[in-house]
Amino acid sequence: MTHPPRTGLALVTPALVFVVVFVIAPLIIAIYISLTNWPLIGSYHFIGFENYIKLFQDPAFGKSIGYTLLYTGIVTVPILVLGYFLAVLVRAKRRGATVLRTIFFLPYVVGLTTLSFILVLEAQPSSGLVNVILKLLNITDGTTAWLVNGPLATGLICVFIVWAVSGLTMVLVMGAMQSIPDEVYEAASLEGASWWQQERLITMPMIKNTIALSVIISVTGSLLAFTQFYILTQGGPGNETQTLVGYIYNRAFVQLQLGAATAEAFVLIIVVGLVTAFQFWALREKKS
Repeated sequence: MTHPPRTGLALVTPALVFVVVFVIAPLIIAIYISLTNWPLIGSYHFIGFENYIKLFQDPAFGKSIGYTLLYTGIVTVPILVLGYFLAVLVRAKRRGATVLRTIFFLPYVVGLTTLSFILVLEAQPSSGLVNVILKLLNITDGTTAWLVNGPLATGLICVFIVWAVSGLTMVLVMGAMQSIPDEVYEAASLEGASWWQQERLITMPMIKNTIALSVIISVTGSLLAFTQFYILTQGGPGNETQTLVGYIYNRAFVQLQLGAATAEAFVLIIVVGLVTAFQFWALREKKS
C-alpha cells in the first residue's frame, strides 16, 4: 500500500534541506551578526540595532548610496539604446552578421575583471591608448589623469561599462526580435509603413517584456557594481567613486567590522528590492 503524502515529502526533502542549510540558516546567522559588533577577528557582543542607527548617521554611507544611484541612472539608458541598436544591426541573416554578433558580445564574455585591468593600463597619462586617441582627435592634450579625478573617472567608467555590457542586451533583444514572424513586417511594408514605424509599432511592442527584462538586469547589475570601481579607482580619489558594495567591502575587510558591514548589506538588499519592485511596477503590462 502506497502512502502518497510520505512519497511527496521524501521527494521534496532534499530540496528543503538544501534551502534550509544554504539559504535560511545563513540568513538567520547574518541577521544575528548584524546585531552584534562582530569583528572579522576577535570577540564580539550583542548590541541590538546600534549598527543600523550608526550607518544612517554616517555621511559616507549616504554618499555611497547616492553615487550608486547616480551611476545607475547614467548607464542604464545608454546600455539599452546601444544594445537595441546593435540588435537591429545584427538580427538580419545577412553576410557578416554572425561575425558582428561575436565582436559585439565578446567584451561581455571576456569579463569586467580582465577588461578593467586592461583599462588601468590604457587610461594612464601620456602612454595610455585613451589619451593617445583623444589627442589625435584634438579633444585633450594627451596627458589627462583619468583615474585620479572623480568626475573624469566616473565618466570613463560609465563609457567603459556601456561598451562592455551592451552585448548582453543585444543578445537578449536580438533573440526576441528574431522570434517575430517575417510576415508581420511584410504586411506592414505593403501598407506603406516605414522602417521606424515598423520598429515603433511592431518590434518594440512585441518585445517589450524582453526590453523590461534587459532594463531590470542592467539596473540590478549597476546597483551591485564593484569590480570595475575596485580595480580602477578603489573608490577614490577620497570617496568620490565609492559604490555601496565597495563601501560594504571596505567596512568588512579593511576596517574589519563585520557586524556593521552585514547591517549595511541588508540595507543594500532593501534598496535593490525596492528599485526592482518599482521597475516591475513601472514596466508591468497595463490592462486595457
